Amino acid sequence: MPQAPVPTTAEDTAVERLVSIVLRGGVLAAAAVTASGGALYLARHGGEPINYTAFNGEPASLRGLAGIVQGAMGGRAEWIIAAGLLLLIATPIARVAVLLMVFIRERDRLYVAVSTVVLAVLLLSLFDSGV
Repeated sequence: MPQAPVPTTAEDTAVERLVSIVLRGGVLAAAAVTASGGALYLARHGGEPINYTAFNGEPASLRGLAGIVQGAMGGRAEWIIAAGLLLLIATPIARVAVLLMVFIRERDRLYVAVSTVVLAVLLLSLFDSGV
């Protein structure tokens, strides 16, 4: 026997809207930053010949958060692209952080605990990976 759907409250709708704004805003911001970095890269390097005989790895400053932010602020195209990718990675982390704040406000201890663990795992995996 199918169960009747649980009615949603105005507060539930507001939380869903807030989460959707965070997710949509994060993805759109990441897309805009990455696209602008890509356009800048093509404008500067689009006509250069490609050398397939030598492999050139990424600079060390592209492997850390501080280096990516510093390079992006300096207008370096590869670093702007990397910053856009970091924004994309940060979007679901921001979602968990927003929901954690909602659960704290609602005094829902179980979901506060679960969200705290999930946020800690996400942040540890992000910063432990060398980004």
